[in-house]
Amino acid sequence: MRPLFLLPVMACLATATPALADSLNYNQISLRAEVRQSVNNDTLTVTLFTEDQDTDPAKLANRITTRLNKGLEVARKNTGIKVSSGNRSTQPVYDEKRENIIAWRERGEIRLEGTDFASLSGTMGELLGDLALGSMQFSLSADSRSATEDELIKRAIAAFRQRADIATESLGGSDYRIVHLNLNTQFMTPRPYMQSGRMMAMAADMEMATPAVEGGEADVQVSADGVIEVQLR
Repeated sequence: MRPLFLLPVMACLATATPALADSLNYNQISLRAEVRQSVNNDTLTVTLFTEDQDTDPAKLANRITTRLNKGLEVARKNTGIKVSSGNRSTQPVYDEKRENIIAWRERGEIRLEGTDFASLSGTMGELLGDLALGSMQFSLSADSRSATEDELIKRAIAAFRQRADIATESLGGSDYRIVHLNLNTQFMTPRPYMQSGRMMAMAADMEMATPAVEGGEADVQVSADGVIEVQLR
């Protein structure tokens, strides 16, 4: 009786084989296209700071607060820039054996952000001396970045289709269809201008010249990664 049970099983396998073959994807090709554009940075973010040391933490905190408030008051007169408080921290200062606390050191920051570089640079000039320059970061505003990405997405898809046409023709195909397509954006910003430790110490005790402000460019890149299925003649 055993052969009677084997025959239906073999018949099922024979029926399943064409279905398995139909589920396989043939003539599929992975493609990638990239487009990139350099865009002028239109936003500048500046960090200014004050730092001091004292054996009395209360007096130290009051002195730092007074300097920061003065800086904020001066900066807020320029209505064209965004002004905000930055980080603030206090650390103990130890003796040579690092056993006893002999003083406290505190640092406080304010941040300025704007698109009018000349106006922001002028405000920096008013503040340098009472405050020191910590960093300058140029960037692309959200609106400019979005508009650039939208245009690059169109170009990336066009470049992907062009490569798909080339691949289809090279394989002797009559047409193709896009199986799936992924679009990725990448934004590369320049490195921020940072003050060295020595320059920071000098800036705390003497008036600094306002640095030249050049925004430079940022690179916006869009890549199109996908798979096409070529229809052969």
